[in-house]
Amino acid sequence: MTRTRPADIKAVPVRHPGRWAGAVVVAVLAAMLIHALLFNKAFQWHVVGTYLFDSTIMSGLVTTLELTALAMVMGVVGGVILAIMRLSPNPLLSGTAWCYIWVFRGTPVLVQLLFWEFMGSLWPNLSIGIPFGASFWSESTNTLIPVFTAALLGLGLNEAAYMAEIVRGGIQSVAVGQTEAAHALGMSQARTMRRIILPQAMRVIIPPTGNETISMLKTTSLAYSISLVELLGAAHDIYSRTFQTIPLLIVASLWYLLMTSILTVIQYYIERHYARGANRVLPPTPLQRLRGLFRGRSPRTSVPDVVPGLEGGGHV
Repeated sequence: MTRTRPADIKAVPVRHPGRWAGAVVVAVLAAMLIHALLFNKAFQWHVVGTYLFDSTIMSGLVTTLELTALAMVMGVVGGVILAIMRLSPNPLLSGTAWCYIWVFRGTPVLVQLLFWEFMGSLWPNLSIGIPFGASFWSESTNTLIPVFTAALLGLGLNEAAYMAEIVRGGIQSVAVGQTEAAHALGMSQARTMRRIILPQAMRVIIPPTGNETISMLKTTSLAYSISLVELLGAAHDIYSRTFQTIPLLIVASLWYLLMTSILTVIQYYIERHYARGANRVLPPTPLQRLRGLFRGRSPRTSVPDVVPGLEGGGHV
C-alpha cells in the first residue's frame, strides 16, 4: 500500500476589490482637490507668500499665542480649584462651584467676552474698601480692564468651568481604595492627592486638556469681536485695505494649522509619558517610525497608534 502525498494547497490571497476601488476614488478626489488648489488663480498663492511673514500677521500671531497660553493657565488653575471645591463635603463650597460651572458653561463665550468688554457700563469704577462701606481706593473699570485683559478674563474664566469637569472626572476615575490605602499608611490628604491620586488621574486629564488647548487656540479668534487684533484680526485688517480676502484667510489658516500640529505632537508625547505607569509596551514615536522606515523595518503593527488606556486622544 503506497501513500500518495496530497497536492500542495494553492493559497490564494483574499482579494479586496472594494478596498482598491475606494482607494482609487480617494486618490482621484485628492488629485482633483490638489489641482483645484494649485491652478485656481483666485487663491493667489503669490499673495499668500507675500503676507505669510508680514509684520502685522506676526504681531497677531504673538498675541494669539500669548492669549492661548495665559487663558489655559488661568483655566487649568481655576479648574483644579473648582474641581476640589466641587468634590468638597462642604455644601457651600460645592454649591458655589456648581453655580460657577453652570453659568459659564451655559452661556456662549462670545457673550462673556462682550460682557467683560462692556463691564465699565455696569460698574464705571472698581474700588477696594470695607464691604458695604467706605472705599480706600478706586479706579476706572475701563483702565483696569483693557481689551487684552477683557479677552483673557472671558476666555480663561470660561475655560476654568470646562477644566473643572475634566479634573473632577480624572480624580473620580481613581479607585477609592487607593485613597483609603494611602490614609492607612499615614499619608495626609494633600500628600495622597499629590503622590497617589493626581499621577493616576493625569492619564485621564491630559487628553481632553490637550483638546481644550487646541480649541482655545482657535477660540481666540473670537477676541476680534471686542477689537483685539490677534491672528485673524490681523488678517482682517490687511484684507480690509487690500481687498485680497481669500489669500489672507489662507495665511491665517496656515498658521493655525501649524500651531495646532505642534500642539498635537506635544500632547502625544505628554500622554505617552503618563501612560508608562499603566502599559508595558508603548507605541513607537514618530521619530522611531521614521528610523524604522529608513532601515527597512516595518512599524510594530501590533501596537496601536493611540496611547493605550487613553481614550479620546493620542493620535499623531
